[in-house]
Amino acid sequence: MRSKTARFISYYRPYLWAYISVLVAAGLAAGVSLVFPLLVRYITKNVLVGDPAAALPLVARIGGLMALLAAAEAAFKSYFDYRGHAIGAMMERDMRQELFAHMQRLSHRFYDGQRTGQLMSRITYDLLMLAELFHHGPEDIAVYTVRFIGALVILLRVDVGLTLAVFALLPPMALFILFFTGRMRAAIGRSLARIADVNAQVEDSLSGIRTVKSFANEALETLRFGVENNRFLESRKEIYRVESITYQGGELFIRLITITAVLVGAISIVGARLDLADLILYLLYIAYLVEPVQQLIHITGQWQEGLAGFDRFMEILGLTPDIDDAPDAVELTRVEGRVQFVNVSFCYGENQEPVLRDITLDVPAGAYVALVGASGVGKTTLCSLIPRFYDVSEGQILLDGVDIRRVRLESLRRNIGIVQQEVYMFAGTVLENIRYGKPEASRDEVIAAAIKANAHDFIMRLPQGYDTDIGQRGVRLSSGQKQRLSIARVFLKDPPVLIFDEATSALDYESERVIQGALESVAKGRTTFVIAHRLSTIRNAQRIVVMAEGGIAEQGTHGELLATNGSYAYLYNLR
Repeated sequence: MRSKTARFISYYRPYLWAYISVLVAAGLAAGVSLVFPLLVRYITKNVLVGDPAAALPLVARIGGLMALLAAAEAAFKSYFDYRGHAIGAMMERDMRQELFAHMQRLSHRFYDGQRTGQLMSRITYDLLMLAELFHHGPEDIAVYTVRFIGALVILLRVDVGLTLAVFALLPPMALFILFFTGRMRAAIGRSLARIADVNAQVEDSLSGIRTVKSFANEALETLRFGVENNRFLESRKEIYRVESITYQGGELFIRLITITAVLVGAISIVGARLDLADLILYLLYIAYLVEPVQQLIHITGQWQEGLAGFDRFMEILGLTPDIDDAPDAVELTRVEGRVQFVNVSFCYGENQEPVLRDITLDVPAGAYVALVGASGVGKTTLCSLIPRFYDVSEGQILLDGVDIRRVRLESLRRNIGIVQQEVYMFAGTVLENIRYGKPEASRDEVIAAAIKANAHDFIMRLPQGYDTDIGQRGVRLSSGQKQRLSIARVFLKDPPVLIFDEATSALDYESERVIQGALESVAKGRTTFVIAHRLSTIRNAQRIVVMAEGGIAEQGTHGELLATNGSYAYLYNLR
């Protein structure tokens, strides 16, 4: 990956010419501001020492010129202030879009170790100050470089000795600020991590608010939030402490520079090496000389927050998706649906025990296969390997004879439909949630899919039918209703391979009966994998695969497995 500096600069590229105009405006504003002290010096040194009657018209003309320059400076500042902020916000938007798209590519393995609230903080809060950094970074450099160099040249022309005396204090002042800005950046990095923890706690608690209330644990959640909130407070206090030292130390240096200018200037006036007008000019330009360093103090927090956010942004972008398209990945066409597991082994981590060992299984196109076994034996894991939510540790999985690692991910997953026990519904309407299976589908296609999933009748009883808002995570629907919507999604998607992961285990008998009928309807003519705890629901499966620790214990039809009186018969008799 490119260096952070190069990556940071790259976000200016789409707005390069617009931002150059901002820098030009900033430079012009800074240049115009340098003229005012020279005009003041001219009035005090040249105009006021002559005939008062002749001085007044000239003062009026100079005043008019100063007014025009002030208007020009205001116009330049107005342009670069608005335009610069707008460009910064657009660059922030681009980065947020890039980060979100990158997160979409990261695999299940990444999300297994993350908290949603922390990831949300990376996308929102961490990037918030970047707009200011993008705007003020080069712009401040342009403005204060013009002012500093311009003021330095003018002051050297006025009095070299006095300028060198003043300039001698600038390097230690800059070193002091740089030392403490490094400490501030570290403190801000810790603060960003703490606010991410706060967001994670809020997301966790509010997502599970029904569970919280059912156990009357509101006080416990408030206490937990208070712990994270106080950790965030302590991190902010550390920022304010470092910021205070930096600011007050910088102000002290500025006072010392002013004192030095006054004392050395006074000595120069006594020695007739400098006149009062030049000292006034000198004191006016001192502000231009120290302002860049002074402003560095004021914007240090803003810069450091932006840089710390950029560091955390780059941390996520630096993660390479462990599951991605191979260079020679192919597009699937006319999928029949034959799925073969060839000596497949899998473990979740390098130092963890394998969940699956040497699995070999050949499922013909259109076959209906049930996976059964005790919890934790790897049924869901085995099915998660088919759409490449995880990649096999050893062996290979073939779809119509093609290794799925040589198939484009989008193409592979477009041909696989999944109905899970825990159905996720998005905030929005019934129509939008079903259409998620095929975003370009028409309303008639959505309704046809709902009818096939035995969902149309209950949908029409909702207040606005298909346009009813079902709330966050579908809270206004029952489990059975959400399950039928998820089946309608699959009907709409129309994939050749299906995976039903305990799709009815949490439902009552009546809901299970309705949904079982819908599942059997959608499974017709498709290669179907069914994970089931209720063995009564898979008696008609063409093949039942019984899984034990790490592998396959036995397989066959319902009758064949009962006759062998093995693991399946034992599980079946337990019901």
